[in-house]
Amino acid sequence: MRIEESFTVGRPPEQVFDYLTDPATLADWQTTKTSVEQLTPGPPGKGTRFREVTKPPGGKAFEQITELTEFDRPRRVTAHIVEGPYPVDGTWTFAPADGGTEVHFVAEGELTGLLGRLGPIARALMARQFAGYHRRLRENLEAG
Repeated sequence: MRIEESFTVGRPPEQVFDYLTDPATLADWQTTKTSVEQLTPGPPGKGTRFREVTKPPGGKAFEQITELTEFDRPRRVTAHIVEGPYPVDGTWTFAPADGGTEVHFVAEGELTGLLGRLGPIARALMARQFAGYHRRLRENLEAG
């Protein structure tokens, strides 16, 4: 499964990158996150791991361990699902654009179980969820 999305944020790439990679703000824009805990010491960077608990609308909460496997501030970051039921990795790239930032997002992974059997329906639901996350990220950054 592959999902792509591009959007613009009215803030510089460094600010968008830092907000997106800060574990303290993750639940502010990925609103299905109920908790986020950084498992490795120091500021976020390549190799940083997080434990995330997610409660999708109408679904059961689940836990996953995510690792930042690519971290090129402020150009590119990749979050790899190390453990968890939905192994869908995300890569964000950032480029200056008209006083703000053009963000390109790619999610890739193989869904198994019920979601795997749902195929295009699961893909459409996940694409809608990611679009909502990114809309919230943009709103939060542009508001303050």
